[in-house]
Amino acid sequence: MLAHCGTWDPEQDAKLAALHRLLATTHPDDKVLVFTQFADTVRYLTDQLQARGVQALAGVTGDAPDVTDLAWRFSPDSNDKKSLAQLQGELRVLVATDVLSEGQNLQDCAVIVNYDLPWAIIRLIQRAGRVDRIGQRAERILCYSFLPAEGVERIINLRSRVRRRLKENAEVVGADEAFFEDDGDNGPLLDLYSEKAGILDGEADTEVDLASYAYQIWKNAIDADPTLEKTVAQMPNVVYATRSHVGTSTAPRGVLLYMRTADDNDALAWVDEQGQSVTQSQLAILRAAECAPDTRAHSRNGRHHELVRLGAEHIIEEEKVVGGQLGRPSGARFRTYERLKRHADAYKGTLFDTQELNRAIEDVYRYPLRQSAAETLNRQIKSGVDDARLAEIVIGLRADDRLSVVDEAEQAREPQIICSMGLFAPDGER
Repeated sequence: MLAHCGTWDPEQDAKLAALHRLLATTHPDDKVLVFTQFADTVRYLTDQLQARGVQALAGVTGDAPDVTDLAWRFSPDSNDKKSLAQLQGELRVLVATDVLSEGQNLQDCAVIVNYDLPWAIIRLIQRAGRVDRIGQRAERILCYSFLPAEGVERIINLRSRVRRRLKENAEVVGADEAFFEDDGDNGPLLDLYSEKAGILDGEADTEVDLASYAYQIWKNAIDADPTLEKTVAQMPNVVYATRSHVGTSTAPRGVLLYMRTADDNDALAWVDEQGQSVTQSQLAILRAAECAPDTRAHSRNGRHHELVRLGAEHIIEEEKVVGGQLGRPSGARFRTYERLKRHADAYKGTLFDTQELNRAIEDVYRYPLRQSAAETLNRQIKSGVDDARLAEIVIGLRADDRLSVVDEAEQAREPQIICSMGLFAPDGER
């Protein structure tokens, strides 16, 4: 190909030129987040755009040592990092691989560019989700997507294939986003976030947004009233409260429960007055707990503690059924075990099929992860680490005795009820 095409000339790159016009002419003063599939493309775009005079620009890939710092400099308001941005220089344009499509708050920006279309359509939603979240002040999020030149389009038929994938996804989960200007009301993709189709939360990517959602609630609360931080820290476990809730067929009266399981997984439950689970969606339960700081507390319902017990039993049973011994499928332990097993099976009977790897897999299966190990593995998985590198990291953690809680005294944990909230109508109301 190099011999046939000759030296690449960026001046003849029509796609690059279109991106430059978008940044310099269409959105000359707006923050713009540019996503692309490959790290090489990030480096190419960064170099070429800087050469064309685009200022306050940076590129970020999974190899970057300062991914979070760059995200903070690009979106300092949403991350409360104005001082860092002033010190190191605030960014207006950030070119990134999908390393930034999850786990970061970037809602200072309202313009996203998909420089190339990922085959996994869910990535389009995840990319938009970096800016379309709590704290976004813009009325509209603009998403630009590049398509191949018409000649190439005719050859590979990309648009029709992407449309077909979107349609297949929409038939399963439903959605109302439009990804092509001529889509009309042909609504593609995803109710996993809005739950219009009753899809349960639980996948890793949705859980990232749940954690961000919960953190933003906490941050907003302590920003409005800094005394809350000390007050909440001093509250004991098993604390409870009750607020007014008339109840509907889809949001009945009952009890909300927040619990930490014996495997150190955080979980929420919502049970109705009969002790039946209302929903397993962690996001729906979190939203159901919402109330203003001046909300009046009501006296405890007589069955409150009994319903808390039933909610705890639902959580424990769900953890057994959904995640087995490894916890929830979205957890670091479950995902690490599945990937290490896949890696070991691929190299079974070869020199790479080592005792160290097999012992590490056995420890992940038998024992809970240490908190520091879970955080490390979650971070590596989100950054797109491959199976071989993940195996090296796990083996290293085990060798340093930083992987699992093996000590029996340390391992003997009991589930902890953190808090609960009763949802009941006041006396005299139905």
